[in-house]
Amino acid sequence: MEQAFQVDLRGVVDLLSRHLYSSPRVYLRELLQNAVDAITARGGAGGTVRIETGGGRLRVHDDGVGLTEDEVHRLLATIGRSSKRDELGFARHDFLGQFGIGLLSAFLVADEIEVETRSARSADAAAVRWTGLADGRYRVEPGGRDEPGTTVTLRPRPGSAELLEPAVVGELARAYGSLLPVTVTVDGVEITGDGAPWLAAHPDPARRRRALDAYCRELFGFEPYDVIDLDVPEAGLTGVAFVLPHAVSPTARGAHRVYLKRMLLAESVEGLLPDWAFFVRCVVDAGELRPTASREALYEDELLESARRALGERLRQWLVRLAETDPVRLRGFLRLHRLGVKAMALHDDEMLRIVDRWLEFETSAGPMTLAEFRRRHAEVRYTASVEEFRRLSAVAGAQGVGLVNGGYVHDTEIIERLPDIDPDVVPRRLEPAELTTHFGVVDPAAELALRPFLAAAQRAVERLGCEVVIRDFDPASLPALYLTSRAAQHQQELSQAREMADDLWSDVLGALNSAVESDRPQLVLNHRNPLTRRVTALTEDGLIELAVQGLYGQALLLGQHPLRAADTAVLNRSFLGLLDWAVHNPEAGS
Repeated sequence: MEQAFQVDLRGVVDLLSRHLYSSPRVYLRELLQNAVDAITARGGAGGTVRIETGGGRLRVHDDGVGLTEDEVHRLLATIGRSSKRDELGFARHDFLGQFGIGLLSAFLVADEIEVETRSARSADAAAVRWTGLADGRYRVEPGGRDEPGTTVTLRPRPGSAELLEPAVVGELARAYGSLLPVTVTVDGVEITGDGAPWLAAHPDPARRRRALDAYCRELFGFEPYDVIDLDVPEAGLTGVAFVLPHAVSPTARGAHRVYLKRMLLAESVEGLLPDWAFFVRCVVDAGELRPTASREALYEDELLESARRALGERLRQWLVRLAETDPVRLRGFLRLHRLGVKAMALHDDEMLRIVDRWLEFETSAGPMTLAEFRRRHAEVRYTASVEEFRRLSAVAGAQGVGLVNGGYVHDTEIIERLPDIDPDVVPRRLEPAELTTHFGVVDPAAELALRPFLAAAQRAVERLGCEVVIRDFDPASLPALYLTSRAAQHQQELSQAREMADDLWSDVLGALNSAVESDRPQLVLNHRNPLTRRVTALTEDGLIELAVQGLYGQALLLGQHPLRAADTAVLNRSFLGLLDWAVHNPEAGS
């Protein structure tokens, strides 16, 4: 058996009026909105909204379309039915409101709402007074209004009087209604101005820019690096984007000032721009975008998504034009907001060309653009982490191997996208072990003489899973280099996991470990280094072991490699052993 829902009107009013809106300050926006919509419904521009304070009450007068007694019963007393929809025969996009619940926001500051109205559509229509109470009751009685239009009267509830004070009402009216196309006055003082500043006509572009700079300082408190005009006709959107003059975190959510049909929606609206456009703050007015039920955010739909893409394209075009006309200013922008530009370059070839040509990357030959790096080096090799670049850049540079640091945010992805704009380039991540192919080999006679030393050195690090080789390379100040391939790193991780696993998983990981057992890290001793040559001249096995293990530990630390427990133990043992040997052989220092 079907039954109708039982609705607790007191609970619904409390829910909508106290929990739909984020702040009680929105009550004045909703009253202004209803007044402007009533003027629009009457079919003309140039209407007037008068707000009066004092006497312990707030009154909002409009000369709009007004309501008949029947409409009062059907519209004001039915939550969710909007007088701006088909009830009055007007298309919804002509109006600010959509949900028929805006008047309830007045219960945020008052326990009683009085609406006195007279319809403009009938010459003999009588005035009607509707009084709504916060507990869900209402009454309708004859009114005393002589002219068509509506007057809403509020008396503050205890604790809300401050929000109806003249100074606060004036501040709220200016914030929400200063751009409205009707005249709005507060206690006889007009608060509406000349409309949107970005639409004001200025024959002198420099004068217009100064005016917009001043507008930005007033709204956001900063001098913009640049100003970008915005226009999305399908969303009825116009406005400006102010480029921030300082760096900002890419995780920061851009909060923008949004007007809908020149009524302020909110001062901190998110989701208007793509996530990568965190380097601008916008002020826009949109005629077709939809608000949420609370009218404090934008409703996510296809139109908003389309507008977001169009605004992103507008920012991209600004950057492209800046690259073509003002390279110095572009470099200044890139120094401030490189992360946002790099994020754009991940998906946009034109932005990738800007990054390639203008944005400097860290390389083994110093900071330079990717385009300049490709002119100097036939191959583009890169590291995927900053730590790996720090370990290898000096050695790679000394061997004439160009290396780009791809360890910062988006850098690796950008380097790997270079073939999209330059088909001749084949970026390749540097395999550390391949550097040995660029090192010089030791003279055959000398290498033959070093075999006993190499055998002893290998025994010193055998249990550490490392292979000792000797080469001749720059820089000569580096005595030893620890090189490990990604396969060898994977092998070490498997070994560590195997030590911590139970018997079953240890056997499984052991099988995987054996598959890469032949690929081992290398301790490359630099025969060009004087200290290394003196170490290779040692003949005592115990001293060779301590010296080689000391070089091993120093190479790990210098290369910022993670230290295992076994590495730490060997490092401590070699240090103490060499210290003990030096103490017992004071002439060794000579």
